Amino acid sequence: MENGNESVMKEHSTRLQLYMMTPKEKIEREEILTVAHQDYDKKMNSYASFKVSSRAAGQDLVQETFIKTWKYLVRGGRIDVMKSFLYHILNHLIIDEYRKRKISSLDTLLEKGFEPSLDNSKNLSKVYDEKIVLDLIKYLPPKYRKVMRMRYIQDLSLQEISLLTGQTKNAIAVQTHRGLAKLKKLYHQN
Repeated sequence: MENGNESVMKEHSTRLQLYMMTPKEKIEREEILTVAHQDYDKKMNSYASFKVSSRAAGQDLVQETFIKTWKYLVRGGRIDVMKSFLYHILNHLIIDEYRKRKISSLDTLLEKGFEPSLDNSKNLSKVYDEKIVLDLIKYLPPKYRKVMRMRYIQDLSLQEISLLTGQTKNAIAVQTHRGLAKLKKLYHQN
């Protein structure tokens, strides 16, 4: 981990390198990052949100990914495959996010005044049911599994799924409907 002075020095170095770039170099690097942002931002947000279980935290991590990529480009870095570069940075940020999370013990929560309510059965059963349904998706046929994951785990619209899979929006709607029917059967079998 770097100390405060090293961080400040890197920031000054990045600013100096940005200042020393020719206008043409700056425009080229901005275009590279703009195209990357247009191509991968939405997919990266879905991925990060799924990994950290929070849309806001996922968006923050993606934004930090693009900031780090910009700094790398300003320092003269060369990127051969933008998609893999971005996901490499994003995965490291996700790992850092996991490491930051701290588990609070019940005693600590009680000391701070938290009192568990007595009737959480409805909420717990709802959460439990949702987890079961998400786990059951893996038992669907591959044709439905892919669409159901995209629709209900990645929270993509029918139009977005259509664009990603190359199928019509109507076909995706039918697959989603049939996948839900199969999920209901699986759920009631458990």
